[in-house]
Amino acid sequence: MMATKNENLKKLKGGKALKADKAVKEVKLPKVVKSGKAGKAAKVGLKEVPFWIGFDLGGTKMLATVLDEHYHVLGVARKATNGSDGLVKGKAKVVKTIQEAMTAAGVSPKGLKGIGIGCPGLVNPEKGVLINAPNLGWSNVGLKQLLGGVFKVPVEVMNDVDAGTYGESALGAGKGARSVLGVFPGTGLGTGFVYNGELVMGRGVSAMELGMIYLPGTHIGSAQHGVVLLEDLTSRLSLAAEGGVACYRGQAEALNARTAGSLREIKSKALAASLRAGDEGTMVMFGNSVRYLGLGVAMVVNLMAPDRIVLGGGLVEELPSLYVNMLKEEVARYALPSLAKPIKYVVAKLGGNAVAVGSVAWLRHRVEGAKREVRRV
Repeated sequence: MMATKNENLKKLKGGKALKADKAVKEVKLPKVVKSGKAGKAAKVGLKEVPFWIGFDLGGTKMLATVLDEHYHVLGVARKATNGSDGLVKGKAKVVKTIQEAMTAAGVSPKGLKGIGIGCPGLVNPEKGVLINAPNLGWSNVGLKQLLGGVFKVPVEVMNDVDAGTYGESALGAGKGARSVLGVFPGTGLGTGFVYNGELVMGRGVSAMELGMIYLPGTHIGSAQHGVVLLEDLTSRLSLAAEGGVACYRGQAEALNARTAGSLREIKSKALAASLRAGDEGTMVMFGNSVRYLGLGVAMVVNLMAPDRIVLGGGLVEELPSLYVNMLKEEVARYALPSLAKPIKYVVAKLGGNAVAVGSVAWLRHRVEGAKREVRRV
């Protein structure tokens, strides 16, 4: 199963995986309409326009984005999440960030049509409850009740990767595909799936937790003896941890020079620079990481047969050709040929706006769907 050291080095040094990332074209993000700085009132009168709030509740930051009906960004506001501050302060900060985003956009609150919020963890989409967000220390948080009560508009609470995947399916790199698998290796490993315009979710809980699948194997951090989470083999955090070891052993000189082997400093840009510099240890661990990712994605391919796979997140943004080309090879190795061959692999287009755009797009889709049901009755 594991690639040998020489195989990884050969593939990364001489293969197409690391050829200039011109193979993956740069894409433009939705236009930003400048109308004031975050947290400061616009100098002109408030605009009477319809708008939506897309909220990205991250483990380190929260970002509120004001979007018009065409998904153009009118204004933003962000704050540090600081989960250690506790739930009461955290909820108040969410409300405050939304209010500051509206101020930054210079829009009248009367124009607010709805709020979509993407959360890092399991959610109950029907009840609008964040069930568990380990990186925040939050559990069973009624965000729909909170935001609906304050702003008096429809609210959609969803997993952040579901939001990003839906955004890419409806408006980004997955547009036009019948079924889209979103794969986002970041601090963890997030995945989402859209089929015929609908997110694949359970009745009362979000789904597609591919990173939480256990594989045979182990490492000293494994919570369960004899098995290891796919996330612990493929995430940016796992690569950073291995990178620190490689720095200590003298196998990643460029990475060590840039980060001194500090886990907090070994981020996507530093890892990508180390790979391009030819650090032997970095090449080996990236080769193995993408191979394991291919093994996991092949499981989904065999079960769901997506016709498009959208790759996103910080690592993919830094190394698009590596992930597109190598993942395609690895999935072909493990998936049924008739299911793997037709898949189109693409890099996410929406970038940092993916969660905001996707959560609002899903909210509008749900609201319009509800209206159609009422008209049928």
